[in-house]
Amino acid sequence: MQEHAVKRTAGNKLVVAVRVTPQIEQRLRLLAEITGRKQSFFLQQMIESGIGSIEATWLPPDVLSQVRSGTMPPRQEASAVISDLFDGH
Repeated sequence: MQEHAVKRTAGNKLVVAVRVTPQIEQRLRLLAEITGRKQSFFLQQMIESGIGSIEATWLPPDVLSQVRSGTMPPRQEASAVISDLFDGH
């Protein structure tokens, strides 16, 4: 499994880098400019509103039920159970 550097802010929020196409970047920039909000605000909104659907698509049913019930195993156990979901995709 591939390890990634994790950076957290003082508020313990995860900082991530995402590669997007120039078209998506332009749309995101336009949203930010017109609304006066930061691009990160819209990325956060997209993640929060879409993660449930992505989990339902990619997680095995037993893991999904644990996530939704709040009884998700610690990361080390989960990574042993769940292989890299994007491996070969």
